[in-house]
Amino acid sequence: MKTLGYYNGTFGELDEMSIPMNDRVCWFGDGVYDAGPARNYKIFAIDEHVDRFFNSAGLLKIQMPVTKQELKDILQEMVLKMDTGNLFVYYQVTRGSGIRNHVFTEGPGNLWITLTPAEISDGLTPIRLITTEDTRFYHCNIKTLNLIPSVMASQRAREAGCQESVFYRPGGRVTECAHSNVHIIQDGMLRTAPTDNLILPGIARAHLIRICKQLGIPVNETAFTLDDLYHAEEVIVTSSSNLCLYANEIDGRPVGGRQPDMLETIRKALLDEFYEATKEA
Repeated sequence: MKTLGYYNGTFGELDEMSIPMNDRVCWFGDGVYDAGPARNYKIFAIDEHVDRFFNSAGLLKIQMPVTKQELKDILQEMVLKMDTGNLFVYYQVTRGSGIRNHVFTEGPGNLWITLTPAEISDGLTPIRLITTEDTRFYHCNIKTLNLIPSVMASQRAREAGCQESVFYRPGGRVTECAHSNVHIIQDGMLRTAPTDNLILPGIARAHLIRICKQLGIPVNETAFTLDDLYHAEEVIVTSSSNLCLYANEIDGRPVGGRQPDMLETIRKALLDEFYEATKEA
């Protein structure tokens, strides 16, 4: 075969393979991978790669569907089916399949494998490089599919009996939640994090700001801290799925409850706007 794919026991040419939309990799990039070369039908450093693969899965609490030896056997069996023994051997495991939900899907993960012809460079030709600032974990403003940190935080919240997890940065700056924006009422004013690269500029957040301004409630779009959060008069969480929620507990300590009339005015205005925009014609 020129190329070969594997998905949970099904084999085929890569362009003939299909993946269920409910595989969590489609929603969250929720999986880990490893890869390496094969030459003359021999997979190089297979034990080291498989050990790293299983370690990565363990760190994300993904349940492996096969043992290490079973995976090695499958990989070698597939390599021997190829027209050439010089290959790029790639394998990944995703957390499983299920209707989109940040918290974990129960059961074993889905195993993917792809084999494609490839040659290892002899290293005799020089290459050219550029430098790029490492911002791989500073793109919270992009609604990317790669939501592993949010998935892990959501699961942690569920295990703690909570509904959402608030992110903060070193130094205590509060940014956002795992899949929501978080805001506080402080001194009768709405405080919400600025729309820099550390938060997603939520649509519900924008509606909250607009409604507050319409109601004559001052708005301050500057960073606030964990201490501000713990001592806020009210804590508000917004998302496109839940336009206005409020928190009464964070990290096991009571919060909010000191501006109930303002909170209710904001909540009602946001919901009224939603009901009016979506009423039957």
